[in-house]
Amino acid sequence: MRRDRERVPLQGGCGRRSAVWVAKGRTGSAESGQQSNCGLTVRRQMAQPGRPQLFDFHGVSMVNFFADNWENVQNFKARPDDILIATYPKAGTTWVSQILDLIYFAKTDPERLVSVPIYQRVPFLECKFPGLTPGAEMADKMTSSPRIIKTHFPVQFVPKSFWDQNSKIIYMARNAKDNVVSYFHFDRMNSVEPDAGDWPSFLQRFQEGNMVFGSWYDHVKNWWEKKQSKSNILYMFYEDLAEDTDREIKRICSFLGISPSKEEIEYVKAQVDFDTMKNNRMANYSTFNDMDFKISPFMRKGKVDRHIAHRPGAESKPEPSFDSKQGPGAGSHFPEKQRHEQQP
Repeated sequence: MRRDRERVPLQGGCGRRSAVWVAKGRTGSAESGQQSNCGLTVRRQMAQPGRPQLFDFHGVSMVNFFADNWENVQNFKARPDDILIATYPKAGTTWVSQILDLIYFAKTDPERLVSVPIYQRVPFLECKFPGLTPGAEMADKMTSSPRIIKTHFPVQFVPKSFWDQNSKIIYMARNAKDNVVSYFHFDRMNSVEPDAGDWPSFLQRFQEGNMVFGSWYDHVKNWWEKKQSKSNILYMFYEDLAEDTDREIKRICSFLGISPSKEEIEYVKAQVDFDTMKNNRMANYSTFNDMDFKISPFMRKGKVDRHIAHRPGAESKPEPSFDSKQGPGAGSHFPEKQRHEQQP
């Protein structure tokens, strides 16, 4: 059904004038009376043809693919043995997904690892892509136990049932400078994301928080604060997993209350090696039609502190800066300050 829209000029970012779309009566949009900082409930930026439009959704930048199933997602019935993987986009979601799927099913259901893509083994809770089963519906139909589910939601969007059921949640954070480079290349090749544009404008949007799923800073900070009062959250860092994969796999197992053998952990470690996953069609998203691998692979480098060498124009442009608002109290280098503080 066609939505009623009108094109109006607004103060983009509450300071710059930009053309936007205002959607009237949008199903699943913010409640009547709620407003963004610019005074409107839903704000849509103009998009490139074929690409979704970014709009304000309950105070968080979003696209329709992750907002259109809002009611069903919020009513999702979590179970006590569910495991929810939460990350900001491009912060190690698939890495943790593969680790957990291997831990639980490598021995009992090895066939799924070589025949079922990771995005079907680990449903994306909030997604609703054309022609595909919505993530919440896919998760609801899963018969495996535990159900491993992923989300990019900020903490305030997580369905209430996950808290009511005390489901285990593993959050992965990644350094902002590496995260933004990975996100840029991801948006270039992924048609369900807004057009990336050029690097300077993308970097500015990232620093301003005008990204799908909102501000990196708000995301990692608010999940960190939630973790302080919730024992069912394990807060991990991409940098730690890269530094010592064996140690971090053991931390995950300890948090989940399971004790795989040394041989099983070694097997998982070998299978989640970056190059192994990059060449694994069931893990590298090469079977997902909305991604153009001619532009960029889904898995590019997987390294820490590679933003200098791999951001566009790095040889001639200064390193991007992030002020103290870009991390939970410690700027873009917050993982160095917070890592290893919490042990299961």
